[in-house]
Amino acid sequence: MGTRFQSFLLLFFLSCLILMSETSSEQKRDGTLRIGLKKRKLDRGSWSSKGYFHLNEGNSDTVPLKNYLDAQYYGDITIGTPPQKFTAIFDTGSSNLWMPSSKCYLSVACYFHSKYSASESSTYKKNGKPASIRYGTGAISGYFSNDDIKVGDLVIKDQEFIEATNEPGITFLVAKFDGILGLGFKEIAVGNSTPVWYNMVEKGLVKEPIFSFWLNRNPQDQEGGEIVFGGVDPKHFKGEHTYVPVTRKGYWQFDMGDLNIAGKPTGYCSKGCSAIADSGTSLLTGPTSVITMINHAIGAVGVASKECKTVIGQYGKTMLNSLLSQADPRKVCSQIGLCGFQESMRIKSVLDDGTSDLINEAMCSVCEMAAVWMQSELTQNETQERILTYAAELCDHIPSPNQQSAVNCERVSSMPIVTFNIGGKPFDLSPQDYIFKIGDGVQAQCTSGFTAMDIPPPRGPLWILGDIFMGPYHTVFDYGKARVGFAKSA
Repeated sequence: MGTRFQSFLLLFFLSCLILMSETSSEQKRDGTLRIGLKKRKLDRGSWSSKGYFHLNEGNSDTVPLKNYLDAQYYGDITIGTPPQKFTAIFDTGSSNLWMPSSKCYLSVACYFHSKYSASESSTYKKNGKPASIRYGTGAISGYFSNDDIKVGDLVIKDQEFIEATNEPGITFLVAKFDGILGLGFKEIAVGNSTPVWYNMVEKGLVKEPIFSFWLNRNPQDQEGGEIVFGGVDPKHFKGEHTYVPVTRKGYWQFDMGDLNIAGKPTGYCSKGCSAIADSGTSLLTGPTSVITMINHAIGAVGVASKECKTVIGQYGKTMLNSLLSQADPRKVCSQIGLCGFQESMRIKSVLDDGTSDLINEAMCSVCEMAAVWMQSELTQNETQERILTYAAELCDHIPSPNQQSAVNCERVSSMPIVTFNIGGKPFDLSPQDYIFKIGDGVQAQCTSGFTAMDIPPPRGPLWILGDIFMGPYHTVFDYGKARVGFAKSA
């Protein structure tokens, strides 16, 4: 009975898999290594599945969980002698290499992916150091081992990696890849492990300490894209790259300027924001206040907030007067008592059901968002009446945290350009870049690729630029000069 049930499960999950193009690799005479990337076509099943990001400033062993179920680009590597083949996400948002272990007995996910067997490799070296990477929706755990890793034609000898013996939950169960090869900095590597990329550079396996991503966004093309280790391919981009320095090693983090919607500045990043280039997710994540403004502009369905409308209705005019008197938008909500107030000064609010309740964290949060919206409109010289109306409208477009919002497919062609200013230059995203469309005709479904997540200081506020951004813009990760470069993809 158990065997028949397992066979049924295997057939069920295999029926959900998408046929993918073969990954290819090629080492050129110019000293670069090219890894062909697989591209998974989105379907309704994968579209509704979500992971979520998790950043914890105080814990070096915490790595953000990407929306890996939405990640469309991944390639092949091998481990051991003779080589054992695996598919891996090449992830610039983490720094460890891990794969399922043959000693993973109790996690269902391990039974649907390739597993590394140390006993079958003549180059395996026992390590045994325990490893655990905690995620927002679970964790993986296991232990470190050492073996030869082959990426394309390059062999990284005696590479430390994690054998995952525990993969709870469904996150990795339905993933189309086996594990993750992190390309971030060593500062965020669990167990202080030396990343694969570091060893490529230190052992002289690549010509230059640079790697670059070209992601093929053409849905009709079988070729998923290419990652080039050791340099760039001029055929992958147009014009010159705009480079910005890495401001904080760990993730590939850099400073960016303000964000514009249909040419109109939001004002949120007028004094600068931080961003990371992250190949491990398809999506683009930012602060809730700005994602709400984008949702409003593109007609995305949000979650109507009772607290939001209460704040606008009761405190809107007071907030506007404070902003008109040149008050700092970040301090307005404290000045009117909705944020940072003392226990003895707590204000009571009458909710729609007629009961009295203490102002809570939600009221403070929506007040801070409303202050950003109002300040943005004030810079456009809008009337007070129009500003309050606009803020009330935005209350209906507040996104659910870490989730995509539905949009009307018929409106895609009329949606605005969203512009990121990086290194003093504009980088435009068209609706075709940031909208996911599945199906055709009356069966078509569309969602916004923008998701909301508020990361507190000192790490945040933080924008996470995934494949939605790295698709239109060829991305160079220059480890030698600690900088990131963007140019229009060919």
